[in-house]
Amino acid sequence: MTRKIAYPLVDVFAGPGGLGEGFASLTRGAKDACFRSAISIEQDEFAHRTLLLRHFLKAFKDDGLTEDYYRYLKDDITLGALYDLHPNEKAHADRSAIRISLGTDNHKRVHNLISDRLQKQKRWALVGGPPCQAYSLVGRSRMMGDPEFQKDIRHFLYREYLRIIIDHAPPVFVMENVKGLLSAKVEGKLVINRILADLTAPKDALGMSSNGLGYRLYSLSADELPGLEADPRLFLVRAEEYGVPQARHRMFIVGIRNDINVRPGRLKPHKPPTLKQAIGNLPAIRSGLSKGGDTPEAWQREIAGIDPVAIRHELNGHEYAGDLVDLMSINLDRTRRKLERRSTHYPARSRLQHAVFDGIHDPLLDRLDGHEARGHMPSDLRRYAFAASFASVTGKSPKLADFPESLLPNHDNVELGRAGKMFSDRFRVQLPDQPSTTVTSHISKDGHYFIHYDPVQCRSLTVREAARLQTFPDNYRFEGPRTAQYHQVGNAVPPYLARQIAAIIADVLDQMKDDDA
Repeated sequence: MTRKIAYPLVDVFAGPGGLGEGFASLTRGAKDACFRSAISIEQDEFAHRTLLLRHFLKAFKDDGLTEDYYRYLKDDITLGALYDLHPNEKAHADRSAIRISLGTDNHKRVHNLISDRLQKQKRWALVGGPPCQAYSLVGRSRMMGDPEFQKDIRHFLYREYLRIIIDHAPPVFVMENVKGLLSAKVEGKLVINRILADLTAPKDALGMSSNGLGYRLYSLSADELPGLEADPRLFLVRAEEYGVPQARHRMFIVGIRNDINVRPGRLKPHKPPTLKQAIGNLPAIRSGLSKGGDTPEAWQREIAGIDPVAIRHELNGHEYAGDLVDLMSINLDRTRRKLERRSTHYPARSRLQHAVFDGIHDPLLDRLDGHEARGHMPSDLRRYAFAASFASVTGKSPKLADFPESLLPNHDNVELGRAGKMFSDRFRVQLPDQPSTTVTSHISKDGHYFIHYDPVQCRSLTVREAARLQTFPDNYRFEGPRTAQYHQVGNAVPPYLARQIAAIIADVLDQMKDDDA
């Protein structure tokens, strides 16, 4: 039976709030929220600032964003002033978005916080992605007696996730983690099977009496019920198969308490927008110059340093050389138009009818946030221009072996890359007619893997473009310096995917019988 209540959500390792945003956006009908955030926990300073701001906005009635928030996005008022104008909503955010490190030192405090926020409610969900690197790097069975293993904070973080399950016995949980965990092996055995055993019987995992607490584990993408020797691919969710404009592959495990006789549904595949459909209506901007002074005129001079005639000579014999050099010559003329490094012009909603844009576009927004290009070395600008032109002509991103020698980076491993032995795709163009490649936290370090497909702009993706590929709303402000913003975006769960997962979890809670609760 459908219940007109908002189920409490406990979100741990919450990051900037991608999972929580997706769950919060799910409604019954036009306004009735399916979930409310009871508590979200994140330890990173900047991710927590982002999370806190989003919780502040969710405190307004009907999830309507206050006009003062749009003033903040336009830099008309400071964040502190925004919070001062709405003390009640800020107090709500302070109560629900907590900055704290999960681990043994804070276990009691976390236990009390979650208990206080749940208020003994029985129908709720636990979500989050505890770091499991310690399990993927070394075998627990081999390292249990090693004091260095016992000191590894990542190990304790995973244990803390198990402790939350033990302490509060959620009727349902969703655990998210990286794809690499699915194939990690120790002594020929899959680490994922150890984790599955832990999640199935969490008390046994920590050497406690099981006392009947156990979970059945389910995949969101496969109909087969996995067991302890499951094919790890059963838990793999390919986001692009569920409408996300990004080839993002992550592990999701759904656990349902053994005493609840409900089996969750599956995600329903549907076609995603392409990268160009997702970000193509954002204003054209130019990259910045990291050296030598950044002005439009200086930028144009650096781009003009490309010599199409010399490149034609270097590429002599390649079937695409003529078309590529002709396109680069045309683009050199196009770069003479004045482009700014940043644009705040907010475009109209994409004409493509796709549900993902319902969550991204905000008709009340009149200023684009986070659309500023980072600075690059002048030599990298010319490589970006070549790479994007190459992709336009060939339909694929170039390998190092495709670059003319005059545009190769001065790195020790370049020849190995040209031979295809390592880092052969160091410069990766995001192709316009496909979903993007995985937006990772590495985007915070350099833009070589995230080159914009337009050769004229000669740049990597902006924070806003990366956020769109992650399906965050355009009104989602990521706090902190730009590097921290990229990091937050790259580590998040796409809200559009999270919303689909939320619908499955809400259905499980709806089907629970009173006796189960």
